[in-house]
Amino acid sequence: MSTDKNRATAAAILPLVGGPDNISSIAHCMTRLRIALHDRSLVDDEALRALPAVLGVVEDETYQIVLGPGTVARVTPEFEALVEEGRAAGQPPRTPVTAGELAAQGAALKEAQKARNSTPVKLFLRRIANIFVPLIPALIGCGIIAGLNGVLLNTGWLPTVVPALAAIASGFMSLIAVFVGYNTAKEFGGTPILGGAVAAIIVFPGVARIDAFGQHLSPGQGGVLGALAAAFLAVHVERLCRRWVPESVDALVTPTLTVLVSGLVTIFGLMFLAGEVATAIGSAATWLLSAGGAFAGLVLGGLFLPLVMLGLHQALIPIHTTLIEQTGHTALLPILAMAGAGQVGAALAVYCRLPHNRSLRTTIKSALPAGFLGVGEPLIYGVSLPLGRPFVTACVGGAAGGAFIGLFNQLGAAFGATAIGPSGWALFPLLDGPSGLGPNLAIYAGGLLTGYLAGFVATYFFGFTRQMLTDLNTDRAPTPAAAPPAATEPSLAKI
Repeated sequence: MSTDKNRATAAAILPLVGGPDNISSIAHCMTRLRIALHDRSLVDDEALRALPAVLGVVEDETYQIVLGPGTVARVTPEFEALVEEGRAAGQPPRTPVTAGELAAQGAALKEAQKARNSTPVKLFLRRIANIFVPLIPALIGCGIIAGLNGVLLNTGWLPTVVPALAAIASGFMSLIAVFVGYNTAKEFGGTPILGGAVAAIIVFPGVARIDAFGQHLSPGQGGVLGALAAAFLAVHVERLCRRWVPESVDALVTPTLTVLVSGLVTIFGLMFLAGEVATAIGSAATWLLSAGGAFAGLVLGGLFLPLVMLGLHQALIPIHTTLIEQTGHTALLPILAMAGAGQVGAALAVYCRLPHNRSLRTTIKSALPAGFLGVGEPLIYGVSLPLGRPFVTACVGGAAGGAFIGLFNQLGAAFGATAIGPSGWALFPLLDGPSGLGPNLAIYAGGLLTGYLAGFVATYFFGFTRQMLTDLNTDRAPTPAAAPPAATEPSLAKI
């Protein structure tokens, strides 16, 4: 029955994006079906948003349909199968929703918006995200198992199972550099397995016997940053080899030189440099939260939603992963997750302030459950951003929740998340820290409640002008706020 439902969702989406022949590529992340389109004008946005399974629509490098965690992983294979079946049957593309000059103008506008949002920095950050996003399911699974193992270890229950769970939880993390190297080479146009082979040097136990310029190396030194740099180097070495090595010996010479040259540079340079950078990141994060406390939490929690809108949040992904490698958890994620709490509080205030606006209240009711679980796209793009002011007051709620958690970090009750990806209530099973499970859960819950309350109060009293309230409560369009930036992929903390 579940398979039938997922296939029905895929079948409903396909004609609304122009049919099989309008699709050039298909992928998915934690919450979104991401489609590259040949002709943007063939998409019926309003009909897509009206589908019960669709939580929202976002356009960036690709056309992104928000389906939610779990659902997207089941719908995507069905969608891919339907596209292949349609192409095999020779199904023609869907006729344009709008014809003639209107369609052409709409497509041109979307292309211009896309071009404005495709700066070199943003494109690079998206590539970094593409390297790490496929790893998130394993990080979540292993993180939850690690948390369960910690509970069993502390309580003394099932002592024979604890070593097995420790192995299951730690196996992936011990080899994460290999996966990062593989994905890096794939993303930057190299041979993925060569990127993985070079990155594997970093975690090979035998590097402990190597003396690099008076420095003894240790397995894992440099971590994911070293793996990323090593695989990126391997891509460029491989390209040079493809250009200069004769085709008759390419199959033998190119892989050998790629691994040899990149491997030597990794051992005698990148491992040490990346190790120093990783250590500096860990020290800086620890110092920031222990010294900055509430102020640091306020800034991080308050600025996270704007970072998402600018696409700069993707730079945090390697930092989260590095912290998890070093300490077993990332202390930044619970603070950044407060942005989602502020968003929920703001949405609740909008619901209360607009008793006569059925469409917005319906959107909020359907999106709130996902918002409590850390999936914030429906509330952001369906409620706060279109209204303008509530987006700012949602940031106020995030700042208050971040300050609450930051204060306890400064007081010595430091904790973090053992994986990146979930947020909201879904982050509870991933919390870990030296203070113990009970205090960690209590502080995080206190932060959420603070974010909810501050976001609600700020939005209720300061989120609307009098004219906005009049317009929205009579279902007339409010005086438009300044157009928000083009939407980008929300945080891997899944606000």
